[in-house]
Amino acid sequence: MDAFADWLFVVLWGAGVLLTLVPFIPATLLILAAALLHEALVGFRELSLGLWLALGVLALLAMTLDNLATLLGAKRYGAGRAGLWGAFLGGLLGLFLGVVGVLVLPFLLAWLFEYLSGRKPEEALKAAWGTLVGLMGGVVAKAILHVAMGILVIRAIF
Repeated sequence: MDAFADWLFVVLWGAGVLLTLVPFIPATLLILAAALLHEALVGFRELSLGLWLALGVLALLAMTLDNLATLLGAKRYGAGRAGLWGAFLGGLLGLFLGVVGVLVLPFLLAWLFEYLSGRKPEEALKAAWGTLVGLMGGVVAKAILHVAMGILVIRAIF
């Protein structure tokens, strides 16, 4: 049962890291749930309280950085609320169009919303670019933290 639990964690963790690339999917929670499921299967004997605390801190950091990076990127390039809402809605709609939709629609809708809010096309483009840069920066930071979470658990269970 231990080997099954160990490899189940690895598979679920890998899925969580891959799902990090998809906006609005709670990959961080999937990784935490995978660790909890692993522990339930082995009788809560492999992961220490200190490790759980570290996972919790990394999870909070991942969720915070994801949102903060998008906001900072958008603000740095001059995006307003309209651009942020456009990027958010574009991300939601993009889920139905695959990876290209997830990347292209937030950018396009951020530009459109900024433009419709009265910005010049060049200003709207700059703001949309900043939103996309922030979004990608957040995804990269979150992916790094998800990898770190998995490595911590793998070191403890193998």
